[in-house]
Amino acid sequence: MVRQRYWRSIAGDAALAIAIAAILTIGWCWRDWPLLSQLHLPDTDDVMRLQQIRDWLAGQDFRDLSQHRLGPNGLLMHWSRLPDLVPGAIIAELTPMVGQARAELAAVIVWPGLLFAAALLLIGRIARAIDPAIARTAIIVAAISYPATTLFMPGRIDHHGFQIVLLLVIVRALLARAGHVSGAIIGLAACASLVIGLETAPFLLVAAALVWLPWATGRGGAQLLGFGLACGLGLGFAKIIFAPDGWAYPACDGFTRIAWQGAQYASFAPVILAMAGSLIPSARHRIAASGLIGLAGAAILFPVARACVSPYAGVDPLLARLWLDNVGEAQPMLAAPARVALGYVGLLGAGLLASLACAYRRPSFNLAVVISLQLVSLALCFAQLRGAYLGAILAAPSLAAMIGIARARGTLWLAGAWIGSAGMLYPIAAQAFATGPAPTPPTMAANFGGADGNCTSPATMAALARLPTGTVIAPIDLGAYAIAATRHRLIAAPYHRNNAGNAAMYRFFLSPAAAAQSIAAGLGTDYVVFCPAGFAALDPAWRSDPARLFGQLMQGHHPAWLHPINLGADAANRPAQIFKIERDLSSPPKPL
Repeated sequence: MVRQRYWRSIAGDAALAIAIAAILTIGWCWRDWPLLSQLHLPDTDDVMRLQQIRDWLAGQDFRDLSQHRLGPNGLLMHWSRLPDLVPGAIIAELTPMVGQARAELAAVIVWPGLLFAAALLLIGRIARAIDPAIARTAIIVAAISYPATTLFMPGRIDHHGFQIVLLLVIVRALLARAGHVSGAIIGLAACASLVIGLETAPFLLVAAALVWLPWATGRGGAQLLGFGLACGLGLGFAKIIFAPDGWAYPACDGFTRIAWQGAQYASFAPVILAMAGSLIPSARHRIAASGLIGLAGAAILFPVARACVSPYAGVDPLLARLWLDNVGEAQPMLAAPARVALGYVGLLGAGLLASLACAYRRPSFNLAVVISLQLVSLALCFAQLRGAYLGAILAAPSLAAMIGIARARGTLWLAGAWIGSAGMLYPIAAQAFATGPAPTPPTMAANFGGADGNCTSPATMAALARLPTGTVIAPIDLGAYAIAATRHRLIAAPYHRNNAGNAAMYRFFLSPAAAAQSIAAGLGTDYVVFCPAGFAALDPAWRSDPARLFGQLMQGHHPAWLHPINLGADAANRPAQIFKIERDLSSPPKPL
């Protein structure tokens, strides 16, 4: 009977999660269809991920993660092939039946939808481990947990949603009965997350500490042993399968040899401690032994850790100031505009307060696990706002508990609890506390200006695609979209390893016309895309300086070696202007 109730609860949670994920996915598709149907995806990383999958399915080696049409000489990406597997399989299976474009469209809708359903189901199971009465409400709250839900919209095929699901798997396993199985699940999920990227490393360290804590207080080491063995063996297997051609790249910004060595060494510690547990009966001695092994590990890992402290240290200072420091989700919470910061951390803060209140009313290890990860999420926001994603969706169980308490107090209390739990309301409410334009909920039209709202619009991509294949200098955010929509090589795109190309693009536009011509010639450039919206971070004095190429173009002038390309009758309505570079000015330009 108990087993039947258990499986019925899983089936009920799964049905609700799938239904909500399907309804919201359909609604998002309907809202964003004009852009989604053209495979104009919500984020530059999503569209570059799609192109990476295309290149792989077209014959590029599984281990070759380079984008050969990016930068002066191609670019070795810091990504992993693991997130490509499921969308790649969907595209490969459907292409013979419906064609490549429709297969790709299906993949960019189905894969985020599946991840969304999985995330909601896991939140339901996490909530049920805390209090079975709040599980279904928690699923509903998680479905509107901005900004986490933005990672599961149609088109979001990059790795962030996948990593959130893996972290939720870890949380659920931490709340399960401690043993070899739960430890192995935590270790394998941690391994997969590290193979995808290192953004989740702080959460994984806290999860490892939570696995270690019961052992340190004198209990058995089965979970700790399972965790260490699964993580270590998983990393060994991952090296065989997923190590890229750029394995030896001297950075700690992805699944590189440096990062793998650090994680592999770290996985030995829980195995050693768990196996030595029977020889160390007292908690005091276990903690001391852990400290000794930790010091030894720190000495071994110091060269690795030093390389991992600042993965973006090699970014050109000009790029850091004009580009990297202005990436919205990469900004520190205290430095970001108030309307952005509140939108990101509002639900996280409300959820943390709710979790603390629940823990005060009824202390439990399960709540302590959730609170620990929420605190890490909040701490990461002081470095980068993207740390809020896990904390926002983990707010759902405690907020669901507050809704249950409010329900017993009356309608007004219940309405207030639901309003405080509605994550999508926080970016809207932010306009009451900040000057400037009100924040816009995340949609494709909002991000990319509808049909012709900015540099990456489908109309601009179509105009570029009609030109003979060549090399293009364009604003940094246009790069990924143009690579996916055309056959051109792009000099710049928003990836930190593309130091040379991105710096060359900025120096091209910010140099005098004669120097810009030399830069373009050195890069073998054929076309220039000028779009002021792509340079919002430029100093106003630079934007209007007639001594710079950018200032001349802003004033409607261009040097003789830049030939404007006729984009048709609606060219005046487009924010981007395309030029062909004339290398031989002695003869009239050829018509295009």
